[in-house]
Amino acid sequence: MPLRRSGPARRTVPLAAGTLVSLLSVLALPLALPGSATASDAEKRPAHPEQDWMGSTIMAHEGGDRAAAGGSGARAWSRRGVSGVDVSSHNKKVSWSSLRRSGVRFAYVKASEGTSYTNPYFTQQYRGSYHSGMIHGAYHFALPDHSSGGSQARYFADHGGDWSADGRTLPGALDMEYNPYGATCYGKSHKAMVNWIRDFTRTYREETGRHAVIYTSTNWWKKCTGNSGKFGRTNPLWIPRYGSSVGALPAGWRFHSIWQHTSSGHMVGDRNRFNGSFTRLQVLADGN
Repeated sequence: MPLRRSGPARRTVPLAAGTLVSLLSVLALPLALPGSATASDAEKRPAHPEQDWMGSTIMAHEGGDRAAAGGSGARAWSRRGVSGVDVSSHNKKVSWSSLRRSGVRFAYVKASEGTSYTNPYFTQQYRGSYHSGMIHGAYHFALPDHSSGGSQARYFADHGGDWSADGRTLPGALDMEYNPYGATCYGKSHKAMVNWIRDFTRTYREETGRHAVIYTSTNWWKKCTGNSGKFGRTNPLWIPRYGSSVGALPAGWRFHSIWQHTSSGHMVGDRNRFNGSFTRLQVLADGN
């Protein structure tokens, strides 16, 4: 915390009446001008965060074969890996006991977006998944044109995205996908986007002691980072692709950790498979 520094006492100089009126008028001007700090903050708030969930822009930009995701191609891998879901406020109150009985073993819950939004259903969804016996984690919907990566990582960690060494909490996930409010890459160059992601992941590591999972599609990653290979050695990959396979991976990753394979599953649309056994999922939660 900055120290308060004392200084020499200021001498009061009497002002003429006219001068005082003019001074008061000048001081009042910033309060009446448009673009004040309050207005600026309001402009930075996402317009429809309840519509921004993990993969909400993937189908619109990349399409996908939902039939393949739920058809015979899916049955070939349905018994491999561990079943999971991801949810946000658009799912409202989730029946976690029903999902648990259906075989779902892990869940990711949207915690935050930018530096002003938190999921109003977070408590029910996050605690509910845990109490049903699932391994759970939280994710952050990134808005790289709103504020720095570091500030969003801190906001995420302070609003549900922190990690706990309880053996049942997964590292937080950074949702990097198409801009739901404008330019696909948020107006950033490849270098600027890579720097933003590095700022987020480095800060999240400092805040929680864990490397964040990165959720992104190969197409978005190529378009907006230039297919950077800088994160594959440290950050687990969560890849969306609505078909019978994960397809090509972004540069830097030799394998994926989680695959979001459909957005139209039963009870909760977004369905995922962890790329490994339940024991390996526990290892990811433990941080080993």
